[in-house]
Formats: sequence, structure tokens, C-alpha cells
Amino acid sequence: MTMSVPERKSGSEGKEEESEDESEILEESPCGRWQKRKEQVSQGNVPGVESASLAMDTEEGVEVVWNEVLFSDKKVFKAQEEKIKEMFENLMQVEHPNIVKFHKYWLDMKESQARVIFITEYMSSGSLKQFLKKTKKNHKTMNVKAWKRWCTQILSALSYLHSCDPPIIHGNLTCDTIFIQHNGLIKIGSVWHRLFVNVFPDVSIHGKGRQLRDEQRNLHFFAPEYEAGEDDYAIDIFSFGICALEMAVLEIQANGDTAVSKEAIVNAGQSLEDPLMREFTQSCLRHEAKLRPTAHDLLFHRVLFEVHSLKLLAAHCLINNQYLLPENCVEEKTKSFDPNAVMAEIKHEDRQGVQLKYSHVSPLELDKFLEDVKNGIYPLMNFASSRPHPVPRALSLSQEQVETVKTPTPEPQETETRKVIQMHCNLESNEEGTKTHLSLFLKMDDKLHRQLSCDILPTDTSKDLASELVHYAFINEEDSEKVAGFLEDAISRHRVRALASGSTQ
Repeated sequence: MTMSVPERKSGSEGKEEESEDESEILEESPCGRWQKRKEQVSQGNVPGVESASLAMDTEEGVEVVWNEVLFSDKKVFKAQEEKIKEMFENLMQVEHPNIVKFHKYWLDMKESQARVIFITEYMSSGSLKQFLKKTKKNHKTMNVKAWKRWCTQILSALSYLHSCDPPIIHGNLTCDTIFIQHNGLIKIGSVWHRLFVNVFPDVSIHGKGRQLRDEQRNLHFFAPEYEAGEDDYAIDIFSFGICALEMAVLEIQANGDTAVSKEAIVNAGQSLEDPLMREFTQSCLRHEAKLRPTAHDLLFHRVLFEVHSLKLLAAHCLINNQYLLPENCVEEKTKSFDPNAVMAEIKHEDRQGVQLKYSHVSPLELDKFLEDVKNGIYPLMNFASSRPHPVPRALSLSQEQVETVKTPTPEPQETETRKVIQMHCNLESNEEGTKTHLSLFLKMDDKLHRQLSCDILPTDTSKDLASELVHYAFINEEDSEKVAGFLEDAISRHRVRALASGSTQ
């Protein structure tokens, strides 16, 4: 979803008003975790969202966005209720470091109207458009390294969406729907723009969707075939090309309040000094959709492509297998190293070699680098996706198609959206060896812990156990294979020890 930074009043008067009025708690979620505040968030990029307010996540202690979709006609809401539930359940399954996170939703039925309330991540540092305006105002130019890093992150998100099965088309990518965190992390919002328009049938909601497309200052972001209703990755590539061009030149000049002209776009492209950057943006803006490259292809373009360092590859390997390692293992390991010890050496026959010592690596810099990798600032993009990302088919259906889909269950089941980042387990068998007691400790990506225990029989397999954990919403479905492998290894080692212990008695 697309959340912009709210305008705050300056000076002591503004601070007092904020503390007294804007921080006032107006409403709580049914579970009590989310608390809606009075402070509004400026938003206009999600069709149908009547209001967006800042809210507090009382478990994490961070600000989030409280969004509301209002239905004045309860009959219309009832007719669409199952599709709405299905859509929001699916929204919570999308997981990518460069996509604004969707946290939770619930329905609120009243006599006069119905509401859908959903909680999304709050992007506190503002949109790309705001950043570019500030940069230009300060008479600065865009850093080429930052431009490449941001393009890579945006393409990483688009490549993820387009490689889903079925593909997800963003359909609303502009500099207003791309956000920058304080640490340089880029995230795209309004990912479900087209889905919202398809699912919410209210006329006023569709009107807002059209109003957004007709907004003069953003018309140049939409591909020529957009109005024809084409749902193809090429429309996102065209929009990305405009975003990449604006990032490079800071602003494509428009004539007053009118739309940015084709001539202005061509002139902006020709003003790029780097021929590779010029070729890169022009390839995205080709008039014929079929001639535009894919997001994955663009990641291999000469202007972005680079051979990943061993440091980055090792960092990704460490992050991906973090659940196998004890907490603070990097910190503990670096403490045990002799700072004067040589960790690598490059030898030359004709000149003196180069030695790299542990003292050359700062533990603080290493920690920050690992944190940046974990947050998605340095994605590994020079590898093809091993398999399409499975996403429920309802996410890409048109409104007509959605109406023919039958929901298998009347009520969507609660699912675990958090990921497991660390696991430990303990196994103890009874004297007869007929059953084993399993204690499983899970650390989730929100730093909260989950401890589970059960008795397992010799006939139970690790896949069965992992499937049960998914079924009862103890783990995310995407973690099933990882947890099953971990349990398989732990159970095998336990059985080997049990056999060895039995043979010595």
C-alpha cells in the first residue's frame, strides 16, 4: 500500500498540538495490538481507501498505518465479503524486503455501514518524489552508485512480482509509490492497485482509480497501452523506466500544470551523459510493449550488472542459514580471532604479496553490513529464480473471473505470516523407546519467540510434523521445507545416539 509522510507543523506550537491531539488514541483493533491515532497520513494511491491514519503497534513499539475502506451499502459489502476476505488473506502472503509490508486486516460491521481495516508498514522517510525534490532544491545531483543500488532494489521487487505464479502486475509504479528508508532501503507500495480496483465494485472507488490515472502530473508514468487494460509486465517496465530517468535527472520538466510531454521525456533521456544509462532507460520506454526487456533481463544490463563479491555471497549464505546458528555467533566468533592473524594472502611472483589480517575488518562494520543485507539493501540478483513464487490465483484475476471462483472454505484460516530465523530443539525418549518428547524453540523475524512441545511416534516423519505446524499456524508455509529438514536432521541424530547408547548397555 502507499503511505506518504504526513505534514507536521513546525515550532513549539506544532509539537504541543501533536502531543495533545495527534497522538490521541481514537480506536483499537479487536486484539488490542494496533492503536489508531488522530494524525492523518497523506495518501491517494490506493483506490477505495477513504482514510489512512498513523497507528501504534503496541507489541513492536513502532508506527504503522491504519487504512480504512468504507462501504455505505451493506448489501454491496455482503455480496463481495468472501472475495474481500480472500484478497486480504492473500495480501499477507506477499513477502519481499523491497515491498511495503501488509500486516493485518479485519472487518467491522455497523448498522449504517461496513468497514475493512488493514494495517500496513509506515514508511517514515518519505517517497522518492519527495527525496528528488529536496535533492534538486539543494542544488545537488544524484549519486550514480545510489542510482544503481535503487534501480536494483526496485527491479528486485518487480522481478519477484512478475515471477509469481500467476504473475502479479503492479500497475501503479510512480515516484510517489516508491519509498526510501533512512538506511537507503527502497520499498515499493500500492502493489495491489489493480487488485483493489477489481475486487471493490463501488462506483466511487472505481472513480478514484480513474482519477489517479488521469492525474496530470503522473500520466507520463503509464505505458501507451495502459488504457487498453493490458495486464502485462511491460506496463511496469515502462513505469520503471520513467522512475529511473527521474532518479537520474531529478525531475522531468512539465509545462505548468499540464502533463509531461513525450518531448520532455526524450530530452531528459538525451541529457544523460553515461551512454549505458541512456540505453538502459530507453530500452524500458520503447513504444511497443513486446520490445521492452523483463525486470530480470534489466538486472543483467551492463549498467547494473556486477560480479558479486565473496563478502556479499557469504553474507547472504549466513542470513539464509541463520536459523542453524546460535544467536550472536558472528560477534562471538570475531572476539575469538587473533587480530594479527592472517585470514587471506595474495601472492605475486614478481612483487611482494598482500596479506589481509583480521584487524583489517571492523566488527561494527561487519554487523552493519549483515544488517543491510538482511534488510534487502544488497540483493543477490545475478542468479535466475530457482522456481516461480506461488501466489494464490485470485491475486491476478480480473473482476469477471473472480466472480466465477468458488472459495473452498467459508472462512479463511488464520495463517502465520512471520518467518523463522532461528531454531533449536530437544528430543527425549522414554525408557521403552516407544515415543519421544520433542521440544521445539523458534525465533521469529519480529524477534518474538515461540516454544512448542509434543510427543512423537516412531512412525511420524519430519514432513508430517512440519505440515502440522503450518496447519495450526505455528509456522509460515514457506518455512515448512526448512523446518522439516531441520527436524529430520535432529531426529536422525537422536536415533543414532539412542542406538549407540542401547548397544553399550
